[in-house]
Amino acid sequence: MELLQHSFSDLYINSNKDFYISDEKYQNSLKRVEPDDKEEFYTRLLAIAHKTSSYSMNYKGTFFRVENVMSVNGELYCLRRMPLTIPSIHNLNFDHRFVQYMLSLSTQSGLIIWGGATGSGKTTAISSLLAEYLNLEGGFAYTIEDPAEMPLEGEYQSFNGSIGFCKQTEVQNDNWRDPLKSALRSKPRYILIGEIRTPDAACECLRASISGHLVLTTIHASSITDALSSLVKYASFSMSESSAYDILSRGILTIVKQDLVGTENHRRPRIETLFANPDLNKGCSVRSIIRSGKLNLATSIEMQAARMSQSLPLFQ
Repeated sequence: MELLQHSFSDLYINSNKDFYISDEKYQNSLKRVEPDDKEEFYTRLLAIAHKTSSYSMNYKGTFFRVENVMSVNGELYCLRRMPLTIPSIHNLNFDHRFVQYMLSLSTQSGLIIWGGATGSGKTTAISSLLAEYLNLEGGFAYTIEDPAEMPLEGEYQSFNGSIGFCKQTEVQNDNWRDPLKSALRSKPRYILIGEIRTPDAACECLRASISGHLVLTTIHASSITDALSSLVKYASFSMSESSAYDILSRGILTIVKQDLVGTENHRRPRIETLFANPDLNKGCSVRSIIRSGKLNLATSIEMQAARMSQSLPLFQ
């Protein structure tokens, strides 16, 4: 059996060329496999090795996100297998009321943040959301990723009869500033920033969110508050913390914190959400709290969750 015939999302390869995937019995357990094309895959992996630790790899039409790290016994490769097509956001087991609200933001400008741990499904979710925006509204989308993960690039035939197009780019040498400036000059309707993990990415993300674009991004975070404070912490390397909170309060639309629960092939998302009123002409307590920098958001999160569960409007 060749590697791609095995069912797995994550693959680990050590310096002895041992291949490990999930054994599908328990949430975190592994098993060793010996695919027929093991040498072919490993040769391909070495052939495209980058100087950086993170990059993408195409093997027989399937993309992998590669993390190359040095362990005490040599190199370790951690690979995430990416889907051949982007799943519909309607098929990701989210509550339909949440999906409908997120789709209603397709005509807005501002910032959507999807936070979570590694492997929590945040990249799949936010890519599916962007693809659905292109299917709904058409328009031009520009992604800046490190590395590119989901197959977003190409043309979309939107439901309203217009055309959508996505250009997918990768960051080179950790330089986020130049591709983000290039994105803004290209006049995109949507900008996707693969993950916020540098000060430049954070600053340019905040600035883009208040310049008329709909910006989507992910961040490693354990909670909604952690997602917001991490973004500000990165941005404060290049601007004052108060300025970062002010821009964030004006740009923010939604923060989603996602986990995956269940076993390898039966996982479903568990989310916590916080929304800001997209109408900037109306008062919004969430924006006021974020502007203050004192992120006491628990009450807002609970109240909004209750209103959404009852299919009530989030904002009066």
